[in-house]
Amino acid sequence: MIQLQTERLILEGVSPTIISEFFRTKSHEEIKHYFGLDVLAFEHYQAMYEQGMETNRISLYFFLLRDKQNMTPIGECGFHTWNKFHRRAELFYLLRKDEYKNKGLMTEALAKVIAYGFNELNLHRLQGMVDPANEASIKLLIKNKFVKEGIAREDYNVDGTNEDSVCYSLLKPEWEG
Repeated sequence: MIQLQTERLILEGVSPTIISEFFRTKSHEEIKHYFGLDVLAFEHYQAMYEQGMETNRISLYFFLLRDKQNMTPIGECGFHTWNKFHRRAELFYLLRKDEYKNKGLMTEALAKVIAYGFNELNLHRLQGMVDPANEASIKLLIKNKFVKEGIAREDYNVDGTNEDSVCYSLLKPEWEG
């Protein structure tokens, strides 16, 4: 398993193979404990396992974020809709509990994850699709050199309503410069 570190975090690499292995060999409680999942998040992981996480071109790779002091899983950061052929991926990130938010933890994690994507996964383009009202997420992307491209109209469904996303992107040469 790939492991990265920041000042305050341990980032453990998670692939479809790792998720499948956990569901084949561990109990539901062991899986929830290891990944720090509540019931809804566990159901999401279970659906990924049961319905498949990759095709011949599309996959995912992300990091489980752990608090370095107590190894508690606090969130995730990584790539979904990772297209290996076209060398692009959509970035995602989340902290599971409010007590970890607004402390710069995702800023720490995201820098390492972006570097891993460009250097180890051979990505050329990253994009982040963000709720236009999510100011914290937008600031995080801008802080990491992402450029606003525009609005993806009615891009995602929330409780039966299609909502817009703002698209931000970062190209490897921009990140390197």
